[in-house]
Amino acid sequence: MVRAANGHLYTGISTDPHRRLLQHQRGKGARFFNRSPAVALVWFERCIDHSDALRQERCVKALAKATKERLISQFNAELSIAASSCAASDARAKLDPL
Repeated sequence: MVRAANGHLYTGISTDPHRRLLQHQRGKGARFFNRSPAVALVWFERCIDHSDALRQERCVKALAKATKERLISQFNAELSIAASSCAASDARAKLDPL
């Protein structure tokens, strides 16, 4: 999902979500962003194939906005935990070099 400047959420599929966000920001994406530019990639999920991605997209689009916001919050919390875990292991490696 990509958040627009007006707070709306866009759901789509891509093999490279970060590249796709840049395309949206440069005006080379969905017309959805004509009214309000793409600001950030706020949630994504890996799928096994294109068909699975289309099914997931349909399911996510059917969710209420409040549910999507909870999904985004959980996703960002998991990223934050992973980042702090990575930083902690990096700090330990600096203290205890091989």
